[in-house]
Amino acid sequence: MLLDTHVLLWLRTGEARLGTKARREIDRAWQSGEVGVSAISFWELAMLKDRGRISFPEDVGLWRREQLEQGLIEIAVDGEIGIRATSLGDFHADPADRLIVATALAGHRLVTADERILGWRGRLSRLRATE
Repeated sequence: MLLDTHVLLWLRTGEARLGTKARREIDRAWQSGEVGVSAISFWELAMLKDRGRISFPEDVGLWRREQLEQGLIEIAVDGEIGIRATSLGDFHADPADRLIVATALAGHRLVTADERILGWRGRLSRLRATE
C-alpha cells in the first residue's frame, strides 16, 4: 500500500478527513509491514512547510526518521519510476503526483484523496482516502 503525501500527514496527525475504511485498511497493512510512501513525499512535505502552506511543528528530517523507525517504508525514486512518470498519458503535469503514481504502478495500491488522481483513467489500483 502506498500513501499519497497528504494521506501520510493525515494518518500521522489524526486528521478526521481520513475515512474509517481507509484508516482500517492502512492499519491492517501497517501491521503487516506493507505501508510505503514515495521518497518524493518527504521532499513535498518539506517544500510545503518551507512555503508556509502547511503548519508543521517539527523538523521534517527528524519526522521522516521517526516514521521510518515506526515501520513506514520509503520507496526510492529510481530511473525506472522516473521514466514511467513521463509516460502517464493524459495525467496532469504535477511532477510529485506523477512520481507518486509511477511508484504505485510498480504494484502498490495508492491511497489518496486527490480528485485528479482518483479521476485519472489509467490502470491504477487506488483507494479513496476519505472513505
